[in-house]
Amino acid sequence: MQNNTYSLAIHGGAGTILRSEMTLEKEAAYKQALTTAIKAGEHILKQHGSALDAVETAIVELENNPLFNAGKGAVFTHDETHEMDASIMRGDNLMAGAVAGIRNIKNPIHLSRKVMENTEHVMLCGEGAATFAKKMGFEFTPDDYFFTEQRHEQWKKAVLEDKVALDHNIKTDEKKFGTVGAVALDLHGNLAAGTSTGGMTNKKYGRVGDSPIIGAGTYANNLQCAVSCTGHGEFFIKAVVAYDVFCLMEYKQLTLEEACKIVVKEKLVKIGGEGGLIAVDKLGNISLCFNSDGMYRASVGSHQDLMVAIYGA
Repeated sequence: MQNNTYSLAIHGGAGTILRSEMTLEKEAAYKQALTTAIKAGEHILKQHGSALDAVETAIVELENNPLFNAGKGAVFTHDETHEMDASIMRGDNLMAGAVAGIRNIKNPIHLSRKVMENTEHVMLCGEGAATFAKKMGFEFTPDDYFFTEQRHEQWKKAVLEDKVALDHNIKTDEKKFGTVGAVALDLHGNLAAGTSTGGMTNKKYGRVGDSPIIGAGTYANNLQCAVSCTGHGEFFIKAVVAYDVFCLMEYKQLTLEEACKIVVKEKLVKIGGEGGLIAVDKLGNISLCFNSDGMYRASVGSHQDLMVAIYGA
């Protein structure tokens, strides 16, 4: 089906993001990173490329930037390693792929797509995912690629205080849920969504959040919408956030914005969940919805100018 509209939205995490804690230089760096990522994805959509390719390309840009808690910028686990999660889904046939607890893979979103396209499974984790990555010809990136001084300082502070940090920031009274994601509608009328994360600083026991879980952190279905989430993963799993947005649209005929607001600003709040999501519907409407102080986000479309923002309204 041909379509005359394309739309793309990305996020780089949500939480307590205050102007008073942000230097002008750092704010400019975040906005430039978001702009670079969304333009890379938009280029594909403009060329009649697929929503799936646009989502993957935008996420790779974010995974390669140490500002974000995914790929190169992944936070440290309790054991001073990096364990990453990611997922991707296409809305035309509901095919999906995900990886959890993987190490030394530069771009987890690439591996997620390989799971979708080269196995009969949806999710692979840990050593099994590593074995599959080797079979697919992935290079294993040395640990020092993922090392950043800021992340290491956060880890040392979290270990000292024996806390699992929900944020990127060294200050423990600030919360920034580090995840990256993208959603897209292409000119063929297809939707796609993807999410990638390094999880929580000082996480233990192989903890996995919502990012690689289809229906919780990621969901796409051409019938209605594509969704990528960022927030306190345990709550997003319990609320099945991404799929709930779809269900409210499919079964109650709510608009995208109505559905997102109910899930993020009512249902999640009731159970104590903080964070946000990005979503696009089959008509190209975009929602950037969060209940936290801010969310690193950007959106663009064939009928919408580029928008890049960090703070709440």
